[in-house]
Amino acid sequence: MQKNYTSLGLMSGTSGDGVDASLAKSNGIDKFQTIKDKYFQYDSSIYEGIHNLKEKIYKFKDLYKYQKEINELSRKITIFHAKVINEFKLSDHDTLVGFHGQTIYHNADEKISLQLGDGNLLNQLTKKKIIFNFRKNDILNGGDGAPITPIFHQLIATQKKIKLPVCILNVGGISNATIIKEPIGSLKIFSKDLGPGNCLIDNWIRKNSNYKFDDKGLFASRGQCNEIILEQAQELYNNRVDKNKVSFDINDFDISFARGLSLEDGAATLTEFTASIIGENLTILFNKHSKIEEILVCGGGRKNESLLMSLSKKIPKRFNIKQIDNYEINGDFVESQAFAFLAIRSYKNLPISFPTTTRCHSPTAGGEIIEN
Repeated sequence: MQKNYTSLGLMSGTSGDGVDASLAKSNGIDKFQTIKDKYFQYDSSIYEGIHNLKEKIYKFKDLYKYQKEINELSRKITIFHAKVINEFKLSDHDTLVGFHGQTIYHNADEKISLQLGDGNLLNQLTKKKIIFNFRKNDILNGGDGAPITPIFHQLIATQKKIKLPVCILNVGGISNATIIKEPIGSLKIFSKDLGPGNCLIDNWIRKNSNYKFDDKGLFASRGQCNEIILEQAQELYNNRVDKNKVSFDINDFDISFARGLSLEDGAATLTEFTASIIGENLTILFNKHSKIEEILVCGGGRKNESLLMSLSKKIPKRFNIKQIDNYEINGDFVESQAFAFLAIRSYKNLPISFPTTTRCHSPTAGGEIIEN
């Protein structure tokens, strides 16, 4: 019998609004049980720091230019995560902590993915076994460093006895899809980033209102999509972006084409643009992997009713879009649960990424381990 480990997964997505935390037990292979999920909102200084820094860093050389700011913010984020860990009052010294950190720069072409957060400092502050830097080994092995959670998607689909093949669509700042053809134990999983998820809509709302995101897509529902601007944006995107690209960063996209529109019309146009990219890339993916009937949506974007309504019109009618929550899976915490699971696999030196998920050369173990 495989040993069960207790693991706390900590995930801060590209929305940069806070930390999702999931405490779980798993053997790192085919068993997973959630103990507790909780969300911790960043204070305003961290939230603003993340987004201000993201807007300055577009190229690799910017990482050196803003090194001081990066280090200061990384320390703040690490201390925040230490407080999160302490709130869980983990009595077991052997509890693992899967510390994803806050992505500040990701470029698959340059083979670099930088997450803010210091694993060594977090270990010192909490005295826990910290697993972090999950994407490094994948990149060193020729991978793009993302998507990194498909092996967990396969596990939950297996445990919940979801009919296969199935597509799990995660709509975070960036959207990505996992195609699961067979239960856990098989390597028949395929994944790729699709393009923007919430990032463009969130950015528009932040810059044009006092809100952080378009709650339920209400602003978009009140606006009118500008078809001329939308068509121009789609043409520019199609001419600029490599359709074979597996992994994206939010800075691969911008909202400049919506400049001059009202808050509502801009939200409507960006929502339509986002849905068109997701829909187009999903259709291409499904043409390669037939017999899929259901698309299970997780992540914050699943709550944007305007986005999902638009997406449903962009894909063939035979596909049934459902909330992953319908299968008693909390769609808010799939990614943090995943990093609890990936921490255990990393600790056991088991692969977390594969040639069919990140384009790495061979199945690759991930995560640096810091323990006292």
